[in-house]
Amino acid sequence: MSLDIHLDALIPQQIAEKVEAAGVRKAALPLLSLFVLAILAGAFIGLGAMFATTTAAAASALPYGVARLLVGLTFCLGLILVVVAGAELFTGNNLIVMAWASRKISTWALLRNWLVVYLGNFIGSLGTAVLVFLSRQYTAGAGSVGEAALSTAAAKVDLGFVQALALGVLCNGLVCLAIWLTFSARSVTDKILAILFPITAFVAAGFEHSIANMYFIPYALLIRTFDPAFVLAKGIDLSGLTWGAFFLKNLLPVTIGNILGGAGLVAAIYWFIYLRGKKS
Repeated sequence: MSLDIHLDALIPQQIAEKVEAAGVRKAALPLLSLFVLAILAGAFIGLGAMFATTTAAAASALPYGVARLLVGLTFCLGLILVVVAGAELFTGNNLIVMAWASRKISTWALLRNWLVVYLGNFIGSLGTAVLVFLSRQYTAGAGSVGEAALSTAAAKVDLGFVQALALGVLCNGLVCLAIWLTFSARSVTDKILAILFPITAFVAAGFEHSIANMYFIPYALLIRTFDPAFVLAKGIDLSGLTWGAFFLKNLLPVTIGNILGGAGLVAAIYWFIYLRGKKS
Protein backbone atom coordinates (compact mmCIF):
# COMPACT_ATOMS: atom_id res chain seq x y z
CA MET A 1 0.00 0.00 0.00
CA SER A 2 1.48 3.33 -1.04
CA LEU A 3 1.19 6.52 0.96
CA ASP A 4 0.68 9.64 -1.17
CA ILE A 5 2.17 12.63 0.64
CA HIS A 6 2.21 16.09 -0.93
CA LEU A 7 5.09 18.21 0.33
CA ASP A 8 5.18 20.86 -2.39
CA ALA A 9 3.60 24.25 -1.73
CA LEU A 10 0.32 25.16 -3.40
CA ILE A 11 0.57 27.30 -6.53
CA PRO A 12 -1.18 30.71 -6.66
CA GLN A 13 -4.25 29.38 -8.52
CA GLN A 14 -4.76 26.79 -5.77
CA ILE A 15 -4.19 29.42 -3.10
CA ALA A 16 -6.92 31.59 -4.62
CA GLU A 17 -9.39 28.71 -4.57
CA LYS A 18 -8.45 27.85 -1.00
CA VAL A 19 -8.81 31.46 0.18
CA GLU A 20 -12.21 31.67 -1.53
CA ALA A 21 -13.39 28.48 0.20
CA ALA A 22 -12.07 29.74 3.54
CA GLY A 23 -14.05 32.96 3.05
CA VAL A 24 -17.25 30.95 2.62
CA ARG A 25 -16.52 29.03 5.83
CA LYS A 26 -15.67 32.14 7.80
CA ALA A 27 -18.84 33.93 6.68
CA ALA A 28 -20.92 30.96 7.86
CA LEU A 29 -19.42 30.68 11.36
CA PRO A 30 -21.96 30.82 14.22
CA LEU A 31 -22.11 34.30 15.75
CA LEU A 32 -20.87 33.35 19.22
CA SER A 33 -17.98 31.25 17.92
CA LEU A 34 -16.99 34.03 15.54
CA PHE A 35 -17.06 36.61 18.33
CA VAL A 36 -14.96 34.56 20.76
CA LEU A 37 -12.42 33.74 18.03
CA ALA A 38 -12.23 37.47 17.30
CA ILE A 39 -11.56 38.25 20.96
CA LEU A 40 -8.75 35.70 20.87
CA ALA A 41 -7.24 37.32 17.78
CA GLY A 42 -7.28 40.74 19.46
CA ALA A 43 -5.56 39.25 22.49
CA PHE A 44 -2.98 37.49 20.32
CA ILE A 45 -2.14 40.68 18.42
CA GLY A 46 -1.93 42.48 21.77
CA LEU A 47 0.61 39.93 22.98
CA GLY A 48 2.66 40.47 19.85
CA ALA A 49 2.47 44.23 20.42
CA MET A 50 3.56 43.78 24.04
CA PHE A 51 6.55 41.71 22.88
CA ALA A 52 7.44 44.36 20.29
CA THR A 53 7.16 47.19 22.84
CA THR A 54 9.47 45.36 25.22
CA THR A 55 11.97 44.85 22.40
CA ALA A 56 11.77 48.55 21.51
CA ALA A 57 12.71 49.58 25.06
CA ALA A 58 16.03 51.47 25.04
CA ALA A 59 16.55 50.34 21.43
CA SER A 60 18.04 53.75 20.57
CA ALA A 61 21.42 52.25 21.45
CA LEU A 62 21.16 50.19 18.25
CA PRO A 63 21.26 51.40 14.62
CA TYR A 64 17.71 52.41 13.59
CA GLY A 65 17.27 49.66 11.00
CA VAL A 66 18.50 46.92 13.33
CA ALA A 67 16.19 48.06 16.12
CA ARG A 68 13.19 48.14 13.77
CA LEU A 69 14.07 44.69 12.44
CA LEU A 70 14.04 43.23 15.96
CA VAL A 71 10.77 44.97 16.80
CA GLY A 72 9.20 43.59 13.63
CA LEU A 73 10.39 40.05 14.26
CA THR A 74 8.97 39.98 17.78
CA PHE A 75 5.62 41.44 16.66
CA CYS A 76 5.22 38.42 14.37
CA LEU A 77 4.18 36.45 17.45
CA GLY A 78 0.69 37.94 17.13
CA LEU A 79 -0.10 36.71 13.61
CA ILE A 80 1.62 33.38 14.22
CA LEU A 81 -0.77 32.78 17.12
CA VAL A 82 -3.75 33.85 15.01
CA VAL A 83 -2.90 31.55 12.10
CA VAL A 84 -1.55 28.50 13.92
CA ALA A 85 -3.63 28.52 17.11
CA GLY A 86 -6.76 29.66 15.28
CA ALA A 87 -8.56 33.02 15.60
CA GLU A 88 -10.47 35.57 13.53
CA LEU A 89 -8.56 38.75 12.66
CA PHE A 90 -10.30 41.67 10.94
CA THR A 91 -7.35 42.66 8.76
CA GLY A 92 -6.78 39.12 7.51
CA ASN A 93 -10.50 38.65 6.97
CA ASN A 94 -10.41 41.35 4.32
CA LEU A 95 -9.54 38.41 2.05
CA ILE A 96 -13.16 37.23 2.37
CA VAL A 97 -13.81 39.73 -0.43
CA MET A 98 -12.68 36.97 -2.80
CA ALA A 99 -15.67 34.79 -1.85
CA TRP A 100 -17.95 37.84 -2.04
CA ALA A 101 -16.66 38.81 -5.51
CA SER A 102 -17.39 35.24 -6.69
CA ARG A 103 -20.95 35.67 -5.33
CA LYS A 104 -20.51 32.75 -2.95
CA ILE A 105 -21.44 34.89 0.06
CA SER A 106 -23.76 37.88 0.34
CA THR A 107 -22.80 41.46 1.12
CA TRP A 108 -24.55 41.11 4.48
CA ALA A 109 -22.52 37.98 5.32
CA LEU A 110 -19.31 39.85 4.51
CA LEU A 111 -20.25 42.90 6.59
CA ARG A 112 -21.52 40.72 9.44
CA ASN A 113 -18.16 38.99 9.65
CA TRP A 114 -16.20 42.23 9.52
CA LEU A 115 -18.34 44.01 12.14
CA VAL A 116 -18.37 41.13 14.63
CA VAL A 117 -14.68 40.42 14.20
CA TYR A 118 -13.70 44.10 14.46
CA LEU A 119 -15.62 44.46 17.71
CA GLY A 120 -14.22 41.22 19.11
CA ASN A 121 -10.69 42.25 18.13
CA PHE A 122 -11.17 45.54 19.97
CA ILE A 123 -12.31 43.79 23.14
CA GLY A 124 -9.43 41.31 23.00
CA SER A 125 -6.79 43.97 22.34
CA LEU A 126 -8.15 46.31 25.01
CA GLY A 127 -8.45 43.48 27.54
CA THR A 128 -4.82 42.54 26.93
CA ALA A 129 -3.77 46.18 27.35
CA VAL A 130 -5.57 46.32 30.71
CA LEU A 131 -3.95 43.09 31.94
CA VAL A 132 -0.46 44.16 30.86
CA PHE A 133 -0.99 47.55 32.52
CA LEU A 134 -2.12 45.93 35.77
CA SER A 135 1.00 43.76 35.71
CA ARG A 136 3.08 46.99 35.74
CA GLN A 137 5.28 45.46 33.07
CA TYR A 138 5.76 49.00 31.73
CA THR A 139 8.07 49.73 34.69
CA ALA A 140 10.54 47.05 33.55
CA GLY A 141 13.99 48.11 32.38
CA ALA A 142 13.96 51.12 34.69
CA GLY A 143 10.77 52.25 32.98
CA SER A 144 12.17 52.01 29.46
CA VAL A 145 9.32 49.70 28.40
CA GLY A 146 6.73 52.25 29.45
CA GLU A 147 8.70 55.02 27.79
CA ALA A 148 8.68 53.06 24.53
CA ALA A 149 4.92 52.47 24.87
CA LEU A 150 4.21 56.17 25.47
CA SER A 151 6.44 57.35 22.62
CA THR A 152 4.88 54.84 20.21
CA ALA A 153 1.32 55.90 21.01
CA ALA A 154 2.12 59.62 20.90
CA ALA A 155 3.62 59.24 17.44
CA LYS A 156 0.59 57.29 16.20
CA VAL A 157 -1.98 59.92 17.18
CA ASP A 158 0.22 62.66 15.70
CA LEU A 159 -0.16 61.33 12.15
CA GLY A 160 -2.13 63.29 9.56
CA PHE A 161 -5.32 61.67 8.23
CA VAL A 162 -3.97 60.99 4.74
CA GLN A 163 -0.65 59.75 6.09
CA ALA A 164 -2.37 57.37 8.53
CA LEU A 165 -4.63 56.10 5.73
CA ALA A 166 -1.66 55.48 3.40
CA LEU A 167 0.27 53.70 6.16
CA GLY A 168 -2.82 51.55 6.76
CA VAL A 169 -3.04 50.62 3.07
CA LEU A 170 0.60 49.54 2.98
CA CYS A 171 0.31 47.65 6.24
CA ASN A 172 -2.62 45.47 5.33
CA GLY A 173 -1.30 44.83 1.87
CA LEU A 174 1.60 43.07 3.59
CA VAL A 175 -0.57 41.42 6.27
CA CYS A 176 -2.92 39.93 3.67
CA LEU A 177 0.05 38.81 1.58
CA ALA A 178 1.36 37.03 4.67
CA ILE A 179 -2.01 35.31 5.14
CA TRP A 180 -2.09 34.54 1.40
CA LEU A 181 1.30 32.84 1.65
CA THR A 182 0.21 30.72 4.63
CA PHE A 183 -2.48 29.18 2.43
CA SER A 184 0.28 27.70 0.28
CA ALA A 185 1.85 25.99 3.30
CA ARG A 186 1.89 22.27 4.01
CA SER A 187 3.17 22.47 7.60
CA VAL A 188 3.22 24.70 10.68
CA THR A 189 6.85 25.55 9.93
CA ASP A 190 5.86 26.69 6.44
CA LYS A 191 3.16 28.93 7.88
CA ILE A 192 5.49 30.57 10.39
CA LEU A 193 8.16 31.23 7.77
CA ALA A 194 5.54 32.68 5.43
CA ILE A 195 4.48 35.14 8.12
CA LEU A 196 7.90 36.35 9.24
CA PHE A 197 9.09 38.53 6.36
CA PRO A 198 5.89 40.41 5.36
CA ILE A 199 4.98 41.18 8.98
CA THR A 200 8.52 42.15 9.96
CA ALA A 201 8.59 44.42 6.91
CA PHE A 202 5.41 46.33 7.81
CA VAL A 203 6.45 46.86 11.42
CA ALA A 204 10.02 47.83 10.54
CA ALA A 205 8.74 50.34 7.98
CA GLY A 206 6.35 51.90 10.50
CA PHE A 207 3.09 51.02 8.74
CA GLU A 208 -0.19 51.14 10.68
CA HIS A 209 -2.29 48.14 11.78
CA SER A 210 -5.71 48.99 13.21
CA ILE A 211 -5.95 45.98 15.54
CA ALA A 212 -2.42 46.41 16.89
CA ASN A 213 -3.24 50.05 17.55
CA MET A 214 -6.20 48.89 19.67
CA TYR A 215 -3.48 47.70 22.06
CA PHE A 216 -0.67 50.23 21.57
CA ILE A 217 -2.69 53.41 22.11
CA PRO A 218 -5.10 52.33 24.91
CA TYR A 219 -2.12 50.83 26.76
CA ALA A 220 -0.37 54.21 26.71
CA LEU A 221 -3.61 55.96 27.68
CA LEU A 222 -3.94 53.68 30.70
CA ILE A 223 -0.41 54.55 31.81
CA ARG A 224 -1.09 58.24 31.32
CA THR A 225 -4.39 58.15 33.20
CA PHE A 226 -3.54 55.91 36.14
CA ASP A 227 0.20 56.55 36.64
CA PRO A 228 0.75 60.24 35.91
CA ALA A 229 3.87 60.27 38.10
CA PHE A 230 5.52 57.78 35.73
CA VAL A 231 4.62 59.93 32.72
CA LEU A 232 5.93 63.08 34.43
CA ALA A 233 9.21 61.37 35.24
CA LYS A 234 9.70 60.43 31.58
CA GLY A 235 9.03 63.97 30.34
CA ILE A 236 7.23 62.90 27.16
CA ASP A 237 4.76 65.35 25.59
CA LEU A 238 1.42 63.54 25.62
CA SER A 239 -0.81 66.55 25.04
CA GLY A 240 -2.18 64.98 21.85
CA LEU A 241 -2.75 61.54 23.34
CA THR A 242 -6.48 61.32 24.07
CA TRP A 243 -9.25 58.79 23.44
CA GLY A 244 -10.73 61.15 20.86
CA ALA A 245 -7.42 61.36 19.01
CA PHE A 246 -7.13 57.57 19.15
CA PHE A 247 -10.50 57.02 17.49
CA LEU A 248 -10.59 59.92 15.02
CA LYS A 249 -6.94 60.62 14.15
CA ASN A 250 -5.66 57.05 14.10
CA LEU A 251 -8.18 54.22 14.26
CA LEU A 252 -10.59 55.68 11.67
CA PRO A 253 -8.09 56.43 8.86
CA VAL A 254 -5.99 53.35 9.59
CA THR A 255 -9.03 51.06 9.46
CA ILE A 256 -10.12 52.56 6.13
CA GLY A 257 -6.58 52.15 4.85
CA ASN A 258 -6.40 48.54 6.05
CA ILE A 259 -9.60 47.71 4.14
CA LEU A 260 -8.31 49.37 0.98
CA GLY A 261 -4.97 47.59 1.25
CA GLY A 262 -6.29 44.14 2.11
CA ALA A 263 -9.54 43.98 0.18
CA GLY A 264 -8.44 46.18 -2.71
CA LEU A 265 -4.74 45.57 -3.31
CA VAL A 266 -4.66 41.87 -2.45
CA ALA A 267 -8.08 40.18 -2.46
CA ALA A 268 -9.60 42.02 -5.44
CA ILE A 269 -6.47 41.77 -7.59
CA TYR A 270 -5.93 38.06 -6.99
CA TRP A 271 -9.65 37.41 -7.55
CA PHE A 272 -9.40 39.25 -10.87
CA ILE A 273 -6.37 37.22 -11.93
CA TYR A 274 -7.40 33.71 -10.84
CA LEU A 275 -11.14 33.56 -10.14
CA ARG A 276 -12.80 36.09 -12.45
CA GLY A 277 -15.23 34.32 -14.76
CA LYS A 278 -14.63 30.96 -13.08
CA LYS A 279 -17.81 28.88 -12.86
CA SER A 280 -18.98 27.82 -9.40
